Amino acid sequence: MAGSIVGSFLNVCIHRLPKEESIVSPRSYCPKCKQSIRWHDNIPFLSFLVLKGKCRFCHEPISFRYFVVEGLTALSFLVLYLRFGVNALFCIYAAWFSALIVASFIDLKHQIIPDEISLGGLAVGMGVSVLYPPLHSAATRWYSLGYSALGALVGGGSIYLIGLFGNLVFRKESMGGGDVKFLAMVGSVVGWQTALLAFFIAPFFGSVVGIILKIRKGAEIIPYGPFLSLGSIVALLWGENILTYLGFVR
Repeated sequence: MAGSIVGSFLNVCIHRLPKEESIVSPRSYCPKCKQSIRWHDNIPFLSFLVLKGKCRFCHEPISFRYFVVEGLTALSFLVLYLRFGVNALFCIYAAWFSALIVASFIDLKHQIIPDEISLGGLAVGMGVSVLYPPLHSAATRWYSLGYSALGALVGGGSIYLIGLFGNLVFRKESMGGGDVKFLAMVGSVVGWQTALLAFFIAPFFGSVVGIILKIRKGAEIIPYGPFLSLGSIVALLWGENILTYLGFVR
């Protein structure tokens, strides 16, 4: 339930951040008729079903994205709970997962990743690393900060370098600056090994979708944030198993 409630707030962020609107006020409203949403029409899952996916006032369809984001956030929190229990790591990774979800859905629609998520998340990631050294299995706060900074450097640097290579090969911009900042944020929380693994995993998801979109719609550019997010989640939860399978860890 907590995850779905957070997911409801994430929907507000997804809708308002690209418009540079406050995510605090005014209260939730219908994007079509601008009427404020009553509290009993803002209950995760249930309200969407009761209203049959339509606004109570203007009867315009409510984007199914709202339902998906609430469900995805709830599922993410459940996975984290089963993996880490309820502790500081759960709270940190829950916030991190939430940032990935917001960035991914904004990137899907607008092909941007707001600095509030990437640079703001980077600052928070480094700050949390100082406050909670076990995040990086560090002995001191300074070591933890160093690991966080290294993770940001490796994460952002890997995307930046591949972007430079792509620019030379294709003679046009092949990787956006938002992706660089985004993977730097990822690395500041999960460290350089996980960020680097995410960097290598993401293309496996992106290439499949990219080929499909190229064939069906002739798309030249695809939002890469969702694949970086998916690669980051896989690397965090199953990275050690993957490296063991590949023979890098015994």
